[in-house]
Amino acid sequence: MNVAVRLPGRIGPRTLLITTTTTAAVPLTGWALHAIALHKRLAATQKDPLTGLLRRDTYTARARRLLSRHGDNSAVVMVDADHFKAVNDTLGHAAGDAVLAAFGFRLAAWAGPRAAVGRLGGDEFAVVLELNADRRAQRLEQLVRMLHTPVVLDDGRTVAVAASVGAAAPDVLGTCDLSALQRAADSALYDGKHSGRAVVATAAHATTPSINGRRAGRPGTTVWGRAA
Repeated sequence: MNVAVRLPGRIGPRTLLITTTTTAAVPLTGWALHAIALHKRLAATQKDPLTGLLRRDTYTARARRLLSRHGDNSAVVMVDADHFKAVNDTLGHAAGDAVLAAFGFRLAAWAGPRAAVGRLGGDEFAVVLELNADRRAQRLEQLVRMLHTPVVLDDGRTVAVAASVGAAAPDVLGTCDLSALQRAADSALYDGKHSGRAVVATAAHATTPSINGRRAGRPGTTVWGRAA
């Protein structure tokens, strides 16, 4: 069956007559479904399946774009879950996975949809976002509170959780280089490890030797960015 569609002409009152057939919709539908399937596969390769956060390559590309765009009005935040091994050892790996998933959700909610939020591996995360200096301390305190909120498991058990947080800002360190900022934020994180507070990196933190933007000697530095 033919279908005729009349459209206004560009010149004068004339009209254009477009004729198609119902069979033309069949291959178009097939291509649409194929495109959706390809999009889902691509998204799966870009995101960590447990937390839904970005994998290394996608995170890195987005993080660098954000730093280039926002400059001094941006920040790099590194996060480690505290005592995570104890959660796995005492409550099981399913509970550990639930904690990681909860941390991923909280980080994404805190940072917002325009940020770059990645799982670097194991219980380690990174965030790059637009963040003005006058809001930095308040926002980091908010993040620490969120990450110290207990996680309720599907079976009703409650897990006490905590995280260490380090941040680095271009306006403090004088650079928008992602690796340098991550190195400084990572070093600041370890200065405040288990303290219950976020530490903002100073120039001294930027001199810490690193491998791929992570503090040298930190466990897993040779596999930076690999989602566990």
